[in-house]
Amino acid sequence: QVQLVESGGGLVQPGGSLRLSCAASGINFSLYAMRWYRQAPGNERELVASITRGGTTNYADSVKGRFTISRDNAKNTVYLQMNNLKPEDTAVYYCNAQLLSLYWGQGTQVTVSS
Repeated sequence: QVQLVESGGGLVQPGGSLRLSCAASGINFSLYAMRWYRQAPGNERELVASITRGGTTNYADSVKGRFTISRDNAKNTVYLQMNNLKPEDTAVYYCNAQLLSLYWGQGTQVTVSS
């Protein structure tokens, strides 16, 4: 059974930092491209960052220079380091894993507010 479990969300003040984790099980993690998406109320789900199995990364323009995606294949985990958070970063953050199939986690809430 494939599981992706996100953690690390919470409430943070503007300018603060959070690190999200997504732990995968039931897949050969090192073969999968991993992505972080987010969805704010009333908005469509949007791609935030991605990392290929070779380690190539890409970011949405809105988070470039503030967010960093990384992976630890030994721990079957992908991370999203989020710095200088802004209120507009408030959303539920989801990870997904894609090879031939696509899997999603359940999401973790990030709220940026003073």
